[in-house]
Amino acid sequence: MTNQAVMSPDSIRAARADAPKLRDRDLADQLGITEAQLVAAYVGIDVTRISANLDDVFSRLNGLGEVMALTRNTSCVCEKVGQYDNYHSGKHASMVLTADIDLRMFPSHWVSAFAIERASDAGMKRSLQFFDAAGDAVHKIFLRDGSDVAHFDQIILDLALEDQSQSLEVGPRAPTEVAKGDPAKADILRAEWAKMTDTHQFMRLTSKLKMNRLGAYRMAGEPLARALEPGEIDTMLEAIRDQAIEVMVFVGNRGCIEIHGGPIETLKSMGPWQNVLDARFNLHLRSDHIAEVWAVTKPTQRGPAVSVEAFDAEGGLIFQTFGRRTEAGDFRPQWNELVAGLKSVAVEEPA
Repeated sequence: MTNQAVMSPDSIRAARADAPKLRDRDLADQLGITEAQLVAAYVGIDVTRISANLDDVFSRLNGLGEVMALTRNTSCVCEKVGQYDNYHSGKHASMVLTADIDLRMFPSHWVSAFAIERASDAGMKRSLQFFDAAGDAVHKIFLRDGSDVAHFDQIILDLALEDQSQSLEVGPRAPTEVAKGDPAKADILRAEWAKMTDTHQFMRLTSKLKMNRLGAYRMAGEPLARALEPGEIDTMLEAIRDQAIEVMVFVGNRGCIEIHGGPIETLKSMGPWQNVLDARFNLHLRSDHIAEVWAVTKPTQRGPAVSVEAFDAEGGLIFQTFGRRTEAGDFRPQWNELVAGLKSVAVEEPA
């Protein structure tokens, strides 16, 4: 981010004019600035600074009608079509719980926010975009053809900040935490893991043992955690589609986790990207970023929770997939059988 202190809003806009088709995130990377700084350069033109307070924002979203919710990290993008509703506020974690839009949000990472109204060849594009302290996007909301534009305008009136400057100060991007394990505590980890009754107990366990998710998987080994060939992600997605298995897919960053619950119907590979292109759910996955994949089993009161989890070369979590259970049907037996058939890869024993 060498240019973020010296590149003026005028210079940013000139660079955008020279590359009108490039996505904001990609252009920002090329310029050595953050995506939030690129957006901020257009404040007063087609962008308005608004409150990033979750209670202020999410109490107003239902009136927009049907929109598209987007959450991403460097390697994966999740897009869901639906209507925001059933918002639950929390000091450390908040939630949106609907059949279509299912979010877990961590308010401390929601630092800046913008309402964008931008003309394009396809017409006016309207969105609400939220960024963390480093200027990276945590969540975006895009209006669709049937969305209520008048309500969007009212949100801007209600939430516009006094500060409408075009410059934005950002902090350093927090590095990805490398895998943390402790071979001396491996037996304790396995014993406590086997006693779990809820998946949420796992992070408390690893914290107590001063490990993290990936480090614990490497320490525990089979049958609790089994390393898979990275290419098995495609095998998994194809089997989910072909067998009509309903799953839960978790995609997130430090500020937000977005969850898809349901089937996967359409897969299409394009270069390094593997894409789910369904009517109300899109997933865009950089397959070439996947360095490690783990099949993980966590005991719960309702039976084992089996997941497939992909990590990048730095140890960052890209996405997780679980079998889905609803009142209409339990897809976990099919899912568990699918996961059991995925190819393992040999890993070194912890020292």
